[in-house]
Amino acid sequence: MRRTPHYRLRRPSMAFLVATGLLGTLAVVPEASSAPMERTAAEANTATVFYYTKTKNWSSTYLHYAPDGGSWTTVPGTGMETACTDWVKKTVDLGTATGLAATFNNGNGTWDNNGGANYALGTGSITVKDGVVAHSDPCAGTDPVEGNKATVYYSTAATGWTTSNIHYAPTGGSWTTAPGVGMESACTGWWKKTLDIGTATSLKAAFNNGNGTWDNNNSADYTIPTGTTTVKDRTVTQDAKNPCAAEEPDTEAPTAPTKVTASATHTSIVVSWDASTDNKGVTKYQVTRTGGTKGTTVTDIGSTVLSDTGLEEKTAYTYTVKAVDAAGNTSAPSAEAKTTTGDTAPEPASGTPLGTDPRKDPIYFVLTARFYDGDGSNNRGGSQHTKSGNAANGDPMFRGDFKGLVDKLDYIKALGLSAVWITPVVLNRSDYDYHGYHGYDFYEVDPRLESAGASYQDLINAAHAKGMKIYQDVVYNHSSRWGAKGLFAPTVYGVRDSQWSWYYDERNEGFEYDGLTVEPKSGKSYYNGDMWSTAEPTGNTCVNWGKPTGGKSAEGYTLYNCQWPSPTSGMFPKVYYHQCWIGNWEGEDARSCWLHEDLADFNTENTAVQNYLIGAYDKYIDMGVDGFRLDTAVHIPRVTWNRRFLPAIQERVTQKFGAEAAKNFFVFGEVAAFVNDKWNRGSVNHSAQFYTWKERKEYSADDEKAALEQFDYENGLGTGNQPTSTNAFLNGNSYHTPDHSRFSGMNVIDMRMHMNFGDAQNAYGNGKDSDDSVNDATYNVVYVDSHDYGPNKSSNRYSGGTDAWAENMALMWTFRGIPTLYYGSEIEFQKGQKIDCGPTCPLATTGRAYYGDHLTGSVTAPDFGKVDSASGQVATTLSQPLVKHLQRLNQIRRAIPALQMGQYSTDGISGQMAFKRRYTSGSTDSFALVTVTGGATYTGIPNGTYRDAVTGDVKAVSNGTLSVGAPGKGNLRVYVLNGPGKIGGDGPYLK
Repeated sequence: MRRTPHYRLRRPSMAFLVATGLLGTLAVVPEASSAPMERTAAEANTATVFYYTKTKNWSSTYLHYAPDGGSWTTVPGTGMETACTDWVKKTVDLGTATGLAATFNNGNGTWDNNGGANYALGTGSITVKDGVVAHSDPCAGTDPVEGNKATVYYSTAATGWTTSNIHYAPTGGSWTTAPGVGMESACTGWWKKTLDIGTATSLKAAFNNGNGTWDNNNSADYTIPTGTTTVKDRTVTQDAKNPCAAEEPDTEAPTAPTKVTASATHTSIVVSWDASTDNKGVTKYQVTRTGGTKGTTVTDIGSTVLSDTGLEEKTAYTYTVKAVDAAGNTSAPSAEAKTTTGDTAPEPASGTPLGTDPRKDPIYFVLTARFYDGDGSNNRGGSQHTKSGNAANGDPMFRGDFKGLVDKLDYIKALGLSAVWITPVVLNRSDYDYHGYHGYDFYEVDPRLESAGASYQDLINAAHAKGMKIYQDVVYNHSSRWGAKGLFAPTVYGVRDSQWSWYYDERNEGFEYDGLTVEPKSGKSYYNGDMWSTAEPTGNTCVNWGKPTGGKSAEGYTLYNCQWPSPTSGMFPKVYYHQCWIGNWEGEDARSCWLHEDLADFNTENTAVQNYLIGAYDKYIDMGVDGFRLDTAVHIPRVTWNRRFLPAIQERVTQKFGAEAAKNFFVFGEVAAFVNDKWNRGSVNHSAQFYTWKERKEYSADDEKAALEQFDYENGLGTGNQPTSTNAFLNGNSYHTPDHSRFSGMNVIDMRMHMNFGDAQNAYGNGKDSDDSVNDATYNVVYVDSHDYGPNKSSNRYSGGTDAWAENMALMWTFRGIPTLYYGSEIEFQKGQKIDCGPTCPLATTGRAYYGDHLTGSVTAPDFGKVDSASGQVATTLSQPLVKHLQRLNQIRRAIPALQMGQYSTDGISGQMAFKRRYTSGSTDSFALVTVTGGATYTGIPNGTYRDAVTGDVKAVSNGTLSVGAPGKGNLRVYVLNGPGKIGGDGPYLK
């Protein structure tokens, strides 16, 4: 879909500016002087000059003059006004002068200067007609000719200008001299000017701030009619209301919510409805519940889905919903929705999130299915088991599980890491879905990850018991290729003939896919008999159902239309799914089209889709997870996140666990930008820092329209007009309370540091460069490589060497942000290997290989970064040099609050990777000077005693200066004001 041009601020082209210097050939025109004439009001003389235009056919007339003994006006002079038919006039103040020299022009280079002699005029009423000067008023006794008026209001709310000029030309007339005429302040954010445009019925205009910044409607200029007109966000509104007039009270109530449904599961009920509309916008909904022994209750909620839990069993409940706007206008109640609860839920009690500041917790990122196999009975190879080569290695794609993670939590704790980021847990469905990103049933945990006594809830509870957090990877952008159970799943064409019987399983009406249970007829767990049909289904929209495409499969089998889901086939209804392939990765379609054939793109601007996803992820919030990592966050408009999903997360955590838990529920998004620029190829909408901010203006109530409006508006403002923040920076040496009032609720993965971690110094420089445009970069998630890419968009796991890894870790664990380690990097696991090649090669040869062989044996960790005992292969793993390095880094970071939550500065510091950090809260005041690898000198720092956490060295500072020698690659120094001294023992790098 083509979009309107993006809004940009530019200078007007010179073609629109009045040319200057055209009088240079007229020697009789005096040179302008800047000296003002002195006079008093009592001595003032005036001249009213009438000029005859009938023989000129000029659209505009200017009087260029100089009072006797005074200076000439700036070319082309001052505009003359219509006086009566064929005459224009201008009254000028001559001060003490008794006459003036004058010439006339049309403002576009055509002059009447009396044959080169100029006109000598006196005071009073003077006429100039065809070269003849007389003293009279040619319009006396005639009705004055009123020129047409245009009142223009211009909004500077988006530009932040402190003044505004309008540069204009009446239709058929000449442009004013740049920068035009000053506009008057009308009210906050609005400027006003009433223009006399003579007989013209419209004008062309551009606006500027008087200092070189222009808005000329993307070089097209604005066309403005007579009457009152507003210009705001490139939109011209004719016959507009005065935007500065007192706003009329909002008395219009929202429409009543529609399509209210209530569904019960055990003693919980999910209520959802379609959004209401309102002339100003709905701010909340009031849900009224009746039934049970507690009587009537009313709950306020900002989203369109309510999860009502802890109800009485086997009890009928009725719900109605009202919409409320900002003025307090309340809609009529919706139609009633009724349902009855069942028996008390058999699932284990919900956990409780730890609720502490996430910056305290370094993260370990694992692909659950590839980490450690605690229960072999839930292993599954899938349809690609043999083709991929996994079968030959005895390495099914689903191998690791929650039991394996529970068993090895002490290994992660021994590394010193206190948060575990796990891949998505929802039931997946595709031919190769071990990674979790092909969600099919978002309301069910994938059975291939669970075991008796090791459910997902058990993992959460076990982690919390050890003081460790669980961050769940969640997907809002897409489902599996086969859709989403409970929302929409497509029916595909399929014939169990001699070619395709191996693929299409015989339908078993009593069997339901769960990925784990073996289907009796086929003997397979990857059953697909519920998906296909030879007969064209009722309401089918897929074109040419069942007809041969003319193509062949890799095996040489005939391919048919509607055999495979795709966005352009018509198999997915547009109300639930987008229907296009991405064409421009920095364009709007990157947010509204399919990424890949296995990732059916949700229409996340649709209320039903929003309710489906909000309801699903409420379940995992209720289980007590500590945060969400948002997959493919950049492929959903920020306005949709900010309106729907992020508030829903906050509301649910607050409702379930309280405001403090909600404050520390850690949400961090994957806003992938694989470039080294601060802004992703100049597209603000596709840059990581953009997603950390609230919206700055109101958009259409329709989410789909709002997404387009936001894209154009923000891209039009460009990179230079985005918000900035000092939340990550010290004020000199002082910590200041951060301002999170404009925070969206989403933190981000630091893609810029990740992309540049081929060299630590490069990652450090690039990270600093972006921090002023992130709401609070101290919450950035920082890693070297992941399950997708290595630095510089490498498809391989990082292979820079052990020393480089040590240096990267030393930087990550002391610089701002939350350090994150991809599983196995502590021993350079699979270094240099291709991270992912799908089923075209064995997993054992990739960066997603099974790690469990390195973890066999036992380990107990009494505290983070410490090992009480270890045996077997895991003991060997824990003895590796980077593990020792990591353990001590975690010990140091945990002991120094400035390294966890501190703001930073490089002012007054020499050194390549050197900085100071401080965190102050209550009785805590932690100030640290850090240098990684190289030496540094710090000036202007507080005097006092500084102790190095690495060596224990003590330096007394009395002149505000401290110098540190180079510690060596991978090593560092952390001098802490009034610090504890040496933390931990020397290791292979920290010594």
